[in-house]
Amino acid sequence: MATKKGNSKGPGSSVIAQNKKARFEYHIDETFEAGLVLAGWEVKSLRAGKAQLTDTYILIRNGEAFLLGSHIMPLNTASTHEIADPTRTRKLLLHRKEIAKIFSVTQDKGHTCVPLKLYWKRNKVKCELALVTGKKLHDKRATEKDRDWNRQKGRIMREHNKA
Repeated sequence: MATKKGNSKGPGSSVIAQNKKARFEYHIDETFEAGLVLAGWEVKSLRAGKAQLTDTYILIRNGEAFLLGSHIMPLNTASTHEIADPTRTRKLLLHRKEIAKIFSVTQDKGHTCVPLKLYWKRNKVKCELALVTGKKLHDKRATEKDRDWNRQKGRIMREHNKA
């Protein structure tokens, strides 16, 4: 049975959660793929799609990367025997060179590292990270203007194709 690939959040989709706010707030410079160290109840919750990445960021400490502020809602049936912390700090699995690069870039003013999405790759949960720089207000306005124009253009094309 083949699974559907892509960014759509539907049944059979590989994407668990997206950080749409990050794409609006920041210019994305470079992306990385990281594994995630999870508990059993967290994997079950992710299969049910109970995850949020808003206001989440990456912290590098002692040569290790951590995901802070992510929210994985525990299922009532999955976490009966242990106390589940939905906002616990989760370790990211990256190569040493990638961690060093992320650490050196985030030391510069205006640069940070944020997660863009959580997704399934085969049977593993992966996190797409991005090195980003903050957008100015006029950049955000331009992004919004482009989005509105593309939406309007799509409407015009649909109307034109119907006639």
